[in-house]
Amino acid sequence: MIVVTTPYLSGYRIVESKGMVFGLVVRSRGLGGNVMAQLRSLGGGEIHEYTSLLEDTRRQALDRLVKNATILGANAVVSMRFDSSEISGTMSEIVAYGTAVVVVPDANAPAVPAVE
Repeated sequence: MIVVTTPYLSGYRIVESKGMVFGLVVRSRGLGGNVMAQLRSLGGGEIHEYTSLLEDTRRQALDRLVKNATILGANAVVSMRFDSSEISGTMSEIVAYGTAVVVVPDANAPAVPAVE
């Protein structure tokens, strides 16, 4: 499955749009992790417990997005985005969303230079 944040895919042509897909995850840190994070926040700097939690959660949301796109018969997702919010001050919601499409290689498709 090809997943891109752009509305196009260089070297490919979109032949069918399957619709919007998403992957949603809601997570809460356990009591021990919250206590460690609170203690760490007193000294400032990165809170590794939360960084790890959110990285894992984004990966899981992306995996769910891919699974949902596959179920629809897509072989790519374009315009993928992440969004996040907090629920009740104790939980984080991460959603990955985009448009599921079917793409085919296209030698005539213009190559779009990568942004550096």
